[in-house]
Parts: sequence; structure tokens; C-alpha cells
Amino acid sequence: MNLLMCGIIGYLGKGAAQESLIDGLKRLEYRGYDSAGVAFHEGNEFSMARETGRVKNLAESVHKKASSSSLGIAHTRWATHGAVTVSNTHPHMSQDGKFVMVHNGVIENFGTLKKFLAGKGISFVSETDSEVLCNLIAYHYSELPEGEDRFIDAVRSALPQCRGAYGIAVLCLDYPETMIGARRGSPLVVGLGEDANFIASDASAFVGRAKEAVFLNDGELAILKGNEFRISTMEGQETQAISHPVEQISEEVELGDYDSYMEKEIYEQPKALENTLRGRFGEDGTTAKLGGLEGHEDELRNLDRIIFVACGTARHACMVGEYLIEKLARVPVEVEHASEFRYRNSPKAGNSLVIAVSQSGETLDTLEAVREAKTKGLLTLGITNVVGSSLARETDGGVYQRVGPEIGVASTKAFSSQACLCAMLGLALGRMRDLSPTDGQAIVDGLNKLPKLVEEVLQKGDQIKELATKYSKAEHLLFLGRQSLYPVALEGALKLKEISYAHAEGYPAAELKHGPIALINPECPSVFIVEGTELSSKTIANMQEVKARKGPVLAIAPQSVEIPPEAADDIFRIPDAHEVIRPILANLPLQLFAYHFARLRGLDVDKPRNLAKSVTVE
Repeated sequence: MNLLMCGIIGYLGKGAAQESLIDGLKRLEYRGYDSAGVAFHEGNEFSMARETGRVKNLAESVHKKASSSSLGIAHTRWATHGAVTVSNTHPHMSQDGKFVMVHNGVIENFGTLKKFLAGKGISFVSETDSEVLCNLIAYHYSELPEGEDRFIDAVRSALPQCRGAYGIAVLCLDYPETMIGARRGSPLVVGLGEDANFIASDASAFVGRAKEAVFLNDGELAILKGNEFRISTMEGQETQAISHPVEQISEEVELGDYDSYMEKEIYEQPKALENTLRGRFGEDGTTAKLGGLEGHEDELRNLDRIIFVACGTARHACMVGEYLIEKLARVPVEVEHASEFRYRNSPKAGNSLVIAVSQSGETLDTLEAVREAKTKGLLTLGITNVVGSSLARETDGGVYQRVGPEIGVASTKAFSSQACLCAMLGLALGRMRDLSPTDGQAIVDGLNKLPKLVEEVLQKGDQIKELATKYSKAEHLLFLGRQSLYPVALEGALKLKEISYAHAEGYPAAELKHGPIALINPECPSVFIVEGTELSSKTIANMQEVKARKGPVLAIAPQSVEIPPEAADDIFRIPDAHEVIRPILANLPLQLFAYHFARLRGLDVDKPRNLAKSVTVE
């Protein structure tokens, strides 16, 4: 099963924790918004507030009875074990009242552990695996002698008994100046500030309050005590803490004048792509210069195969890369579902490169695919947006997207930058192999024009809104394209499904006659993405087949492509551009179409039902 990431924030400092915790939860709400809760260490007891629904419900409850405590933990939940109820909402308290804990992930053997603890006379008030873990820590604490490290030793004793994934922050009533965090498979980061330190599942939770971030590795504990902290292994061995500047400024995670994060991030794409491209071309203007490839030139020059591993939107970006890299570098490319890769016994063929793509760098299926590739001795590279993420640390090399935080659940600017980096990778590999300098220069010129052309498309947002209004009553839509625009069709359909809940499917346009044409009727619009190549005439013929069966047709086409009036009901024009950037340009109107389509239905595009931003456990 795929379970979705929740949000953790813990505060230990000089001032009151309440404001920092609630603000952190608001920044993390995109990771889960079924329920939210907070716990404060009040000296001789823990005070807790928990509410179902959005963080604003919790904020209203907490502000009515303000706490001055300087130590607390908070959580915004996406339901996994147990329904959306107050009793299942985090934080969870141990039966003896000694511990409170927040937890991301899944304890797979919680049933066995729960049975063991029940045999010790411990009862439970929730359906969650998290309450079991909290009580397991309390049980080990009760079995240990008093001492300075009793709290730490209880955590170290409990966690090895757990099978599965976790990121936790836990407090003990007997230790009013200590907070412990631990991770395995679920990200956790320590934030270091002047007046307070933090534990969180994402550094965005403490932007503006912490100056440095320390990312935990699997199997590590963070012990925050007073104004000090240390990192150790589960066995107690001290490890070196490597800190990173918290470079994001507060404005990057604020909405500003936009109605939603999705809208904000769509319109951030010109600037985001400028950042992706900046400083990444060779001095001669014929190739891309990607730092993560340095030192691997000989291996890359002699590649026999490239395997992309990714999930969801990132996989669609990799499929764009498949077409471009095979054409530019003339090396076979496969795109695998990361969730399937590690369960297949794929034959090792010559010199293979595995490229893992994940915006967060914490997608568990993708990380496990990387680990499987490394087990087989394959070279691994990563494309991610998050500095210090697990993917960045576990691959042999990598490239950062540099697009800033992406908060909206439906990925937009991340897809554009991933597709852009795949094109740049194809250029770099092509130049290492047999791509001519002239062709290389033409691609560089095309990529350099990308931010401006993206801005040009986005300026026509009102036109897309009109089209979305026209088709917003449809409950079934088809998206069709060829070659590198086929994955764009898949992505367009995915975006619409994610945020509007309309049924949409993406297909290669040539597959229309092999089944999907049976769905054509006046209530089922077809969105065709026209190539601007010699294949355009074939796609237009497919459009005419739909029209002949009274199906509405919306075409997304380059400016210079002639489309007969009878072939489409509506046409949205994108600029003529080099083929390596055409998929990015063609995807922009589909992002806006999905956005307006959902808004017209009165839906929350940032928090679509049953979805959250990151999938960090199976």
C-alpha cells in the first residue's frame, strides 16, 4: 500500500513554543490535512490539543488557551492506520502519561507489538500504530534504571523492535529540556536557530526561525537538550553533524497575492527555469555542464543503457527524457515505475546508469530503487529539488532542480525543471558521444529561450480559463499526443484527475483506433497535443476521426502548424520552439486548464482529496 507523508514540527527554545509550532504546521499542511494536534511540556504534565480537519481548526482551539511552554511537538496527519478521529490524531500519549510522540511512517509489525504490550497490562485508546510505538518506548523506560540517559536508552531499546518506516519526535515528562528525534525511511531534519532548535519532517517548517539545517540519515537519532544538540546512531555512536544553510526565504513559502500555491507555482516557472539553467552551459555554447556528472565522464561516454526510476509526475518527465536522450545521445533508455523496479529481476546489460528523479528526494519507492541498483553495482545519479535530501546523499552524483519549495500537491514547476534537466542531460551525453557542435549550439539556444517562451504562454492564462469554463462540465476527457508529447498527454490527464476528480486518460494519439475511440461521444472532449513535426498531419487526422464521431476537440499546437477549421472546436497556440523544449511549453496550458477546471468546480487545488505531497513509505 502507498501511504502518504504527514508533517512533524518540534520546538525547544527560550520563548513560548506555541506560535512556532502552529506556524510550522501551516507550512507543513500540504503533507497531510485530515487532522492536527499539539502537545506542550507543562512541568508536571503534558497539555494536548487535537482537532480533526485543517490546521486552522487546531489553531483556533490552541489560541483560546494559550500555553507559555517552551517545549512542544505538533503534527498534521494524513490518515493511514485508523479513521479520521480525534483519538487517532497525533500527538499520542503513553498510558502512564510519561511520553508524547508524533510519528510519520508505518510500523508494519505494530499488531505483534500491541499484543505484547497488552500482555503487560497496557491499554490503547486509538487504532494507530503510532500509539503502540509511544507505549513501547514508555515500557522500555519503565524497565530501565534511573539515570541521565534513561530517556535516550528507552528510545534506543524500542526502535530496533519496529519493522517499517518512521520519523518521530518524542518528549518525556521527566526531561523538561530534552527532545529526541529518530528516522528510518521517513525524513527528519534538525533546525538550528539563535533562540530555539527544531525537529521537523521538512525544513520549510522552520524557515525564518532557523539558520542551519542538519538532515538525519537512516538509523540516526537527534538529541536536543537545552540549546545543544548531538546526532548519534541507534547503537550510541556519535556521528558528525553536517549543517546546511536554510537558504529559502520566507516569501518563497508564502502565498503572496495568489489564490493558491498551485497557481503561484505555475506562474513561478519562468524564474524557476532560469534558476535551473543558470551556469549550466559550457563556455563554447555547445553543451550542458552538470556538476553531478563530473568525474563520471568515461562511464557516461561508454554507456550501454540508461534506466530512469521515478513515480507519478516525475516519471512523466523521465518519459520526455527518454525520447530526447535516445535521439540526442543514441543510447537506449528505459523508464521504470520505481515501485516496480526493485521487485523485478532485471538483467544487468553492459554499462548501465540508473537515474532517479524525485522532487522531494524522499520518495521511498525511488530511494529503494536506488538502493537496489547500488546493490547490483550500477552507477546512480539523482535529480531532486531538495538540498540534503536522502536521494541527494545516496546517489553517486546528482543535479539539483533549484526551483524553490513546491508546496502544491499537484506538481507543476518541478515537472518543467525535471524535463528541462533531462534535455540538458541528453545534450551533455550527446556531445560526449556523437552529437555535432552545430546541433549542440542549436539546443543550447533553444534552452536559453525557454524562460521567456514560458512567460509568453502563461500570459495567455485568460484564454485557457475560457476553455476550461467551456469544458468544465465534462466528467470524462482524453488527452492524446505522439512521441515526446505522449508523456505530456499522460501528465495533462494526471493533473486533471488529481485536482478536479474528473476521469481523464492519456494515450499515444496513434492508439486512438485501438480501443479509446469507443469512448468518443459529444460529452467526452479530447485534448490533442500537436507536435509541430512531420507527424502533425497524422495527429490532425486523428482529430478529424474524433470530430466525425461528434466528439469535441481541443488542440494545443505550435503557432506555425496549420489545422483545418473542421478538425478542432478550439485551438490554443504555443510558440514555435526547438523540439527539446516543446514538451515543457505544451504542458503549461494543460496545467492551467486543470487548475481552472478544478477551481470552477469549487475545489481546493492545493489539498486534493486522498492525496498528499510525498509518498515516503510503501
